[in-house]
Amino acid sequence: MNNPSAKHQSNHIKKIVIVGGGTAGWLAANHLAKKVNKPNGIEVCLIESKNIPTIGVGEGTVPAMRESLRYLGIDEGEFVKQCDVTFKQSIKFVDWTHDPTQKGSHYYHHLFDYPFIQEFNPTPYWLRDKTTPFANNVAIQAQICDSGLAPKRITHPQFQGATAYAYHLDAAKFSAMLTRHAVDNLGVEHIKTDVTQVNLAQNGDIKSVTTSDYGEIEADVFIDCTGFSSLLMGQALNIPFVDKSDVLFADHALAIQVPYDSADTPIASHTISTAKEAGWIWDIGLFERRGIGHVYSSSHTTHERAEQILRDYIGHQHKDLEARKIKMQVGYREKAWHKNCVALGLSQGFVEPLEATGLLVFDATARMLAEQFPHQKDGIEQVAARFNFRIRNTWDRVIDFIKLHYCISKRRDSDFWIDNTNPNSIPDSLRENLAFWRLNIPSEYDFHSKLEIFNLENYLYVLYGMEFDTDISAQSYRFNQQQQYQSWLSQLNRHAEQTMSQLPAHRELIKKIKLHGLQAI
Repeated sequence: MNNPSAKHQSNHIKKIVIVGGGTAGWLAANHLAKKVNKPNGIEVCLIESKNIPTIGVGEGTVPAMRESLRYLGIDEGEFVKQCDVTFKQSIKFVDWTHDPTQKGSHYYHHLFDYPFIQEFNPTPYWLRDKTTPFANNVAIQAQICDSGLAPKRITHPQFQGATAYAYHLDAAKFSAMLTRHAVDNLGVEHIKTDVTQVNLAQNGDIKSVTTSDYGEIEADVFIDCTGFSSLLMGQALNIPFVDKSDVLFADHALAIQVPYDSADTPIASHTISTAKEAGWIWDIGLFERRGIGHVYSSSHTTHERAEQILRDYIGHQHKDLEARKIKMQVGYREKAWHKNCVALGLSQGFVEPLEATGLLVFDATARMLAEQFPHQKDGIEQVAARFNFRIRNTWDRVIDFIKLHYCISKRRDSDFWIDNTNPNSIPDSLRENLAFWRLNIPSEYDFHSKLEIFNLENYLYVLYGMEFDTDISAQSYRFNQQQQYQSWLSQLNRHAEQTMSQLPAHRELIKKIKLHGLQAI
């Protein structure tokens, strides 16, 4: 006689094994354990190599990380103390719009505060006048950043502030904190050993992984967080990589950790991204050091020239600091979920670190997986199909947004910038949007999916920060509230002055948090 109960039990997913640690692996472990371990009794195990260092470059996040930390139950004050954290309110883009040797150095802010455009939209008036930076017409945060102020006061509860914010962090220390939280608070099993072989079942699933110290480890579902090597999804299951280097040319990075000149050096509360002849330089201020790196296209410059540009930026006093070279694979796996294996982190996909896309997508897709995770094996196929559709769309939209920064630039001082404006290198979806926005101001109707990574506010800041020209001269109806526009600007300036008078310097706030922590919500 058949035993329905036994059949049901054999169909139940009992164990998930994550292969690979680092930020992506431990974000996955935390999200999965939070959602499926204690509530549903699914065991979560992470296997981490003792010998393979993590890439660990990603030091910038976006505001979604704030929500993830709160959701996972991580104390914000302890996070600041343990991970060399500072606050991030914007990305300041320097010299992206014009050749600085011709028009001088310039910048714009991609802010984290939503632009104030709901009740009254000042955008058409700004397009007509363009006398001040776009960001200053729709928000107060650019002034806060330029004044070196923090986004909150010590009296603000955890995860709350006067403005929207994210974090700069030490990636290695963040991984260590995520490890402790997952193991100590969420019941994740942590095994330190090397995976030497991936073993497949007859139906093509991954049956087990062979390890150097613990023999064979079986599971119902495997998560591939093995980085660019993609040990499970790429090597064992042969899922092809969709190369996007014909769209985004930057394929290498050089990174250097730079000490501050003094213990009281001011810390920018934004990432600084400075365009160069064949790429750009990131400059991120942590509490104890700066993380500085040069992202560049090896097809448009030499590694030696790229390093010289980076060292010129850092200054001669730091000439002895070691630069770490990282080769980047630009693109994504054809499928992020195949059979009983899911790729997350670098094994799933990667584009250059502009706009902090790495940690952003790693966190978003890990949470998506946890929220959608099936509890029965026969539910995997349907969930996987939807997951793959969403993930591929996510990467395509991320690539559109990153390409936007290059293809609308007016720089023509090198082949790198000239090639980036070649229509053949611009995805059709982006090209169509740009053609539409030449005659129409972007609106929420252009961003119809709730799961978009970059939305209206992101595009507005970049398009008009880079002086994109939307011709609305024929739309006279937009200019019937001139008096309200002037009143709006006055109101915005008063709001900026009042808020700035209440905010501390960025370094001052971090010092206080390290001493006193932050009050719970």
